[in-house]
Amino acid sequence: MSAAAGVRLRLRRLVQELLSPRVLPLLVLGGCLGVTAVLWRDALADAEQDVQADFDSRARELVNSLDQRMQTYVQALYGVQGLFASSQVVDRDEFRTYLTGQDLHRHFPGVHGIGYIQLVGAGERAAHEAAVRREGFPDYRIVPDGERAWYAPIVYLEPFNDNNRRAFGYDTASEAHRRGALEQARDSAQPVMTPTIRLVQEAGEPVQSGFLVVLPVYVHPRPLDTLAQRRAALRGWVYAPFRIGDLMAGLGGPRAAALDVEIYDGDASAHEAPMYDSAPHADGGLRSTRQQISIANHTWTLRISLLPGAVTVRTDKAQQIAASGVAFSVLLAWLTWLLARGRLQARAGLQRSRALAEELKQGQDKLMVLADSAQRSQAMLRSILDSTVDGILVDNLRGEVLNSNRRLRELWNVPEQLDWQGDGAVLTGHMVAQLRDPDGGPRLDGAARHEQSAVLRLKDGRVIEQHRRGLMLGSEPARIWSFRDITERTQIERREQMRRHVLELLASGAPLYAILQAVALGVEADNEDLLCSILLLDDSGENLLVAAAPSLPAFFNAAVHGKPIGAGIGACGEAVLTRSRVIIEDIRSAPSWAAYRDQALQARLGACWSDPIISTSGAVLGTFALYHREARLPGVAEIALIEQGARLAAIAIERARAAAALRAGEARFRSLYDHAPVALWEQDWSAVRNALAELAESGVDDLAAYLQANPSQLRRLAALVRIVDVNAAALTQVAAPDGRKELGALSLAQNFDAAAMPNFARALAALAQGQQLFACEGSFERLDGVARLNELTLLVMPGHTHSLDFVIVSTLDITERRRMDDELRVLATTDFLTGLPNRREFMGRLEQEQGRLRRDIGSVAAVLLLDIDHFKRINDEHGHAAGDVVLRQLAQLMRDSQRKIDMLGRIGGEEFAILLPGTDLEAGVVFAERLRQRVAQTAMRLDDGVALHITVSIGVAVMGGKTAGGDQALSRADQALYRAKGGGRNRVERMESEADRPGHQVPAASG
Repeated sequence: MSAAAGVRLRLRRLVQELLSPRVLPLLVLGGCLGVTAVLWRDALADAEQDVQADFDSRARELVNSLDQRMQTYVQALYGVQGLFASSQVVDRDEFRTYLTGQDLHRHFPGVHGIGYIQLVGAGERAAHEAAVRREGFPDYRIVPDGERAWYAPIVYLEPFNDNNRRAFGYDTASEAHRRGALEQARDSAQPVMTPTIRLVQEAGEPVQSGFLVVLPVYVHPRPLDTLAQRRAALRGWVYAPFRIGDLMAGLGGPRAAALDVEIYDGDASAHEAPMYDSAPHADGGLRSTRQQISIANHTWTLRISLLPGAVTVRTDKAQQIAASGVAFSVLLAWLTWLLARGRLQARAGLQRSRALAEELKQGQDKLMVLADSAQRSQAMLRSILDSTVDGILVDNLRGEVLNSNRRLRELWNVPEQLDWQGDGAVLTGHMVAQLRDPDGGPRLDGAARHEQSAVLRLKDGRVIEQHRRGLMLGSEPARIWSFRDITERTQIERREQMRRHVLELLASGAPLYAILQAVALGVEADNEDLLCSILLLDDSGENLLVAAAPSLPAFFNAAVHGKPIGAGIGACGEAVLTRSRVIIEDIRSAPSWAAYRDQALQARLGACWSDPIISTSGAVLGTFALYHREARLPGVAEIALIEQGARLAAIAIERARAAAALRAGEARFRSLYDHAPVALWEQDWSAVRNALAELAESGVDDLAAYLQANPSQLRRLAALVRIVDVNAAALTQVAAPDGRKELGALSLAQNFDAAAMPNFARALAALAQGQQLFACEGSFERLDGVARLNELTLLVMPGHTHSLDFVIVSTLDITERRRMDDELRVLATTDFLTGLPNRREFMGRLEQEQGRLRRDIGSVAAVLLLDIDHFKRINDEHGHAAGDVVLRQLAQLMRDSQRKIDMLGRIGGEEFAILLPGTDLEAGVVFAERLRQRVAQTAMRLDDGVALHITVSIGVAVMGGKTAGGDQALSRADQALYRAKGGGRNRVERMESEADRPGHQVPAASG
């Protein structure tokens, strides 16, 4: 024995010893008790974490509640501030009425009231006291006494009860903390909270800490942008006094009752005396948190502790785990002992059972192979049956169904609840009930086993092919039935037969009546219960005429012939109006058949199904209707029959009408072609097409690029175009001598001259790619050598796209129109006096620049507004003609100073605008200053030789980045121009973007 084998043997013996009944239960007991101890410790830790999470949640809810309550009080002060801002004077009654509506005690717990503190100057004290005394308070005076730089007495305080009367007339500026809060609120325009103070109203015991929240009130609408402006506009303060104990009463609800809340003013430490302590005699809890909250620009420090005994750590889960773990450990050790002992007993029997198990396994494997083979065969047979297109039924010749597939149930609409597995008569009864001829249906009784085929026609219009043959299933005789839906094949055959017959009639020139009659008879041929009717709209499109109804009674056809269409007048009239199928299940109860119900019942008609006959262009030609003797809805096959009949009738009607229209159209086309006011050219491009094919074979892929690089090839292709015919307008357009049609003298130059060859290349590439229509503008050469402009439209006639042997070109001489358009464009965009762009053109360019700046965020542009100083004086002293001369010479000076990308414009009177793309505000000011100096130094020469010196005022603004708006930039430039006028004229002023703030308006500059 090798050393390795000896080691393995010793390990096996050791494992057997560990698994013995003496050792294994002890190991299991020790392991389970260890796991129980770990779980017990984790349960205690989880309980501790739950208590800590609950404490954190309570503290967070308390802090949030306090913050929300104080924010509500601040919003109330903002409401009172709004009351003063909306009125120049708020008297005591108006103040009381407003706060009475607020219901302070109900909606704002903890607040003692809301009051108004008036700002009183040092020299206004006596007048102020006298004014308040006249309001009905003869004892009123500002307290405490003493001279101060300014006073802040409380003049309004609601509710004005006995307690709040103590504060009436109290000068809040007399105490340092209160005065500091007033000054901070005045300078910041924000609500401010005082440090801890004792309220004037405080008279009871114990004394509670208090504080005020003040909010400044300014004189409206004076500006408040700077500190000096806010101090100058101060009117007073609205304020609210609070007692900290009343504020905290009830805050946080029942969950906060378990907390000891200490509030310290500012960033004070816990060693200082708190301004509020909800449980002053409570010992410090094991859990506490320190948080800060900012209210009205003042900080409070909150120390929140959990009261001893308020929340206990739940250890019941840990105890349950310990008890259950110990019990489970003992039980598992006992079970392990039983299993280990049983294992020893089973080992002996294992050797005896192995031989038997091996024999059993071999037999089981053989049985599994046989069962698997049988299951696969059965699944394969079922899959084959269910995947066939035919419905399969197998019976035993005694009326019992042995097997069937899914397709059979789908084909015969067998409901799931039908119990036919044991009684085949139920199934065959269901099938026979759907047949038009019940005698021809399948029968499962009888012993007939010979092969048989039959065609079954169902009441819903479907056609099913039936096959039957006998077979042997083992030793038992059986019979197999197969059913195949041949409805579509039958319809195709019938439709093809009908279509051939209709085409034969069309080819033979048969009248439309005979063709539609054949369509109706073809539909009725295999549908003995259906009666067909084809109605056509008359020329007015308002009446329906009977075109074919071979099986309907004459009196019925006469009744509906020529009747106007409309709602409620038969199914056919509704089909025309709605352009959709109309199904009338029962004519006897249909409201739309009220006018013809008696005739329909006399003709024994039960149902009517009508489809509109629609042409390929979408126009309604008439209706195709099927009538049934019984009152019922149409089946799927009958719906398809209606659609096929309507389509075939549409083809017949359109072709018959097209044949007649074609003959008339040919004559009209020739007349229109010869007498058309537009020049028309019939051309043959087939030689060009062949040349293009040769180029493609030689490897030319990009025809447009090739023609652009080879002008000689383009001219060669142009020479291949052959002029086949022209009309009189074309001869006139090219100045043909005496209007003679000499096609040999015409060439493509009369459509595309040498300058228009690029347009010919584009047209050639478009037609070569299969386009049927191409339009462009170009120039042409008349026969007398004069070059003109024309507008061309090339149309490849249908059916000639590949050969290009029939191309119609229409040309229109647009030389005069182009000249007038250019003149009108100049007149519409130019100021007639100065030659500069007018206001509309300048604003359009400004809008384009605005779009460019939105795309290029980093770019800017400067906008200048320029106005001649004292221009009215020039008109008054020298006349308007002299003013016009000055405007023209100033415009010329501006042109001399501009860059190519700059835009000038006269936007009205003596006012001009300049757009400087890519120029920031500083560069725009430099440009404006240079222009101003040049204007001031240049004399304006009038027609009589008098020299005038003028000056201009210029406003500069910039657009770009966050200030991309062109209208806003122009408005800012106008404001800057106004400022330049107000600053003495002959100067340049800039305007930053802040001038766009709401409410900032500057009058337009003039003069």
